[in-house]
Amino acid sequence: MMRKIILASGSPRRRELLKDIGINFEIYKPDVDEKKLNHEKPEDLCLRLSRLKAEAGAKKFPGCIVIAADTIVVIDNKILGKPHDREDAFNMLKTLQGREHEVITGVSVALNEKIISHAEHTLVNFIALNDDEIRGYISTGECDDKAGAYAIQGRGATLIEGIKGDYFNVVGLPLCALSKILKNFQQ
Repeated sequence: MMRKIILASGSPRRRELLKDIGINFEIYKPDVDEKKLNHEKPEDLCLRLSRLKAEAGAKKFPGCIVIAADTIVVIDNKILGKPHDREDAFNMLKTLQGREHEVITGVSVALNEKIISHAEHTLVNFIALNDDEIRGYISTGECDDKAGAYAIQGRGATLIEGIKGDYFNVVGLPLCALSKILKNFQQ
């Protein structure tokens, strides 16, 4: 018998990706403090947050497999999370335009006390944009609630001229890495 799977995330993108690969799951939105710790490296931040979310889910749903993830955008050693407002989104996109940045997703899977985590890294190249083009993209609303203020799977695809690594990592859930981790939880 397959164990019940819990997705510890409110992300509609992660829900869609899991549905696309045929995983049945229930949603749980853990309440986790997502503040960066002093001197915490980007990869360590995503791994810590994904583990905290997975652990919270495992405590609430004993005997269930809990999947959690946290995605960030990194440029010049600076972490770009979700924009606080449209001005913040503008500043993020202004920084990213015409440059390469890194997307890191920490993914953790937990079952009771057992937890396995992995950090996936993908390099993304943005096209050069002028201020009007950035404002035009922001006006679509697609930048809201997205790390780095863009969505590669939507209109933001037109802002990206190339990636090196896992496309699904940039969307928010590295499916190949997740699949490998889940094999450790098969009965």
